[in-house]
Amino acid sequence: MKTKTFKHVDYLWDEKEAASLGDDQLALFLYRSNLLGTDLKITNYGGGNTSCKTIEKDPLTNEEVEVMWIKGSGGDIGTLTRAGIAGLYTERLRDLKNVYGGLDDEDRMVGLFNHCIFDLDSRAPSIDTPLHGLLPFKHIDHLHPDALIAVAAAKDSQKVTKEIWGDTMGWVPWQRPGFDLGLQLEKCLNDNPGIRGIVLGSHGLFTWGDTSYESYMNSLEVIEMASEYIAIKIKEKGNVFGGEKVKSLPPHARKEKAASLMPLLRGLCSSEARMVGHFNDSDVVLQYINSHDLERLAPMGTSCPDHFLRTKIQPLVLNLDVHEDTDDTQSLLKKLEPFFEKYREEYRQYYETCKRGNSPAMRDPNPVIIIYPGVGMFSFSKNKQTARVANEFYVNAINVMRGAEAISAYTSLPRQEAFDIEYWLLEEAKLQRMPKEKPLSRRVAFVTGAGGGIGKAIADKLAQEGANVVLADIAENRLKDAVTTYGRDIAAYAVCDVTQNESIAEAYKKTCLEFGGVDIVVHSAGLAISKPLGETTEEDWDTLQDVLVKGQFELAKQGVKIMRQQGLGGDIINIASKNGLVSGPNNVGYGTAKAAQQHMSRLLAAELASDKIKVNVVNPDGVIVGSKIWEGDWAEGRAKAYGITVEELPAHYAKRNLLHEIIYPEDIANGVFALVGILDKSTGNIINVDGGMANAFVR
Repeated sequence: MKTKTFKHVDYLWDEKEAASLGDDQLALFLYRSNLLGTDLKITNYGGGNTSCKTIEKDPLTNEEVEVMWIKGSGGDIGTLTRAGIAGLYTERLRDLKNVYGGLDDEDRMVGLFNHCIFDLDSRAPSIDTPLHGLLPFKHIDHLHPDALIAVAAAKDSQKVTKEIWGDTMGWVPWQRPGFDLGLQLEKCLNDNPGIRGIVLGSHGLFTWGDTSYESYMNSLEVIEMASEYIAIKIKEKGNVFGGEKVKSLPPHARKEKAASLMPLLRGLCSSEARMVGHFNDSDVVLQYINSHDLERLAPMGTSCPDHFLRTKIQPLVLNLDVHEDTDDTQSLLKKLEPFFEKYREEYRQYYETCKRGNSPAMRDPNPVIIIYPGVGMFSFSKNKQTARVANEFYVNAINVMRGAEAISAYTSLPRQEAFDIEYWLLEEAKLQRMPKEKPLSRRVAFVTGAGGGIGKAIADKLAQEGANVVLADIAENRLKDAVTTYGRDIAAYAVCDVTQNESIAEAYKKTCLEFGGVDIVVHSAGLAISKPLGETTEEDWDTLQDVLVKGQFELAKQGVKIMRQQGLGGDIINIASKNGLVSGPNNVGYGTAKAAQQHMSRLLAAELASDKIKVNVVNPDGVIVGSKIWEGDWAEGRAKAYGITVEELPAHYAKRNLLHEIIYPEDIANGVFALVGILDKSTGNIINVDGGMANAFVR
């Protein structure tokens, strides 16, 4: 096969871009890696590995030596950069064969990889290092394409490999990654000279080439051949996964049910540690979860180690009626709890049955993947990215099962083999090396008025400290711009008019669907009207009450309902004002509304404490720079009240506080963070962020 046109994989090589890299083999290796990592059918986030070998000058001997560059531990080929690779002396790596003591020596060998380091800026070498180093090729791709794992997981995998590629591909039975597997690949090549790649049973694919482009093309061609073979088999079989057993709800109904269900699922999944959620009701997912074969295939678990390390050994299937009433949450919770109790008990049995003498302690026994036939697939993990990636990996597993079933029959790893990878001491060491989580990690924040000004600054701060944030505002154009300032899996937005109950409800539904629930509600949406009593209209009064007071009431009411469903406690922070404490001139409508916000917060703090929901207030004052309310009539009204010009306002407000400081939106955000991220035993309080206003001291 010599073509640049493929049906099942994407040819992404740009000759001009590649030419701009010249003969820089390292740059071309990174370019190839990134292209291969962009297609989830080829390899998922963090999966697979790529390498290249170059000739470098040894800084110790000044002689030319071969160096292997390879994706380091924990990296992702789709986003791989120079900082994410390891550089090792190839010959030293091969010399480790002289000291290898067999399968019981695998963990020690990983430590010896560090003695082979050439590049002092290397990332920690991964367990795959010898698999690449013991093969002679300049460029090597180790990938986990769905089609190849389907072949690898079919019960007659070796026979199928021969049927698809003839004598051009080698085959190695399942073995845990490590030095010995590298030796098996080397032996396979020696026994089958001239092959273009090797299929690893229940695992994945190795392909290679003399140049980065040749390796890229070889990978695509091999994957394309497997994909076409499976496509023909699926067409011949016709009835994939045994056909439909459950009929899906319509798309909107699925989203509605998922949004109402996710807080309950999140609470149940968070019995050990708080989790963040993700939902998927794609056609690929629905075809599998609605099928007759789900009951047989789901308990078998996934095959590829990269899959089950992220999805757990098997999913939890909710055998609920697709039309189950989700409005009666207490009744639904009673139906859900036994599913989770059974899953946790089965996981404990799996651990106790398979554990070794030196196995790490049992990890969280809660499911990562939850399947609800007719509705969709949920995933819960420590953050949005991990939950999304786990979901994507299970989609890969679905594709593998479909392909393997079409070929012959799907096979999964024996439980002991799976356990030995899940609880491998090297895997545990990798987990222990993970960076410490940020203070607000695993928490979901909903911030109103977040299209700009104080609200956006609060959302920025909460995200910076590890939270997922949903930016809510009445102006969608501002939200679209604001949400682009965050990285993937950090933020979402919801158009929300806080004066409309249904608008608030829809915004919370989107929050639950995006992240699984809500932990922090910050009411920062607001406006300011400065007029004396005689000029304050009924419309002015109603507008201030609706946005500041009624909006706060309804946000709290609906937010608390979700928090109670989760059973994880929570935080409500209301952005009020110094004006709620101080009797200033020309301010009857605004000051009264702010005082109502403050007292409502105290009332709710007393009422919600038994639910571990804290309610606190941050009072800004004089936030002129970057604040939306100072862009209109409010500034003119305040200037008039103080007998100064609008231009003089910033200096006026800075000079009147005790610290003589200008107050910025970021200062208000720090006050919010203090209440939700540090003061975990503080409720019913007011923090003034005003530079010190003696007449606003809380008494």
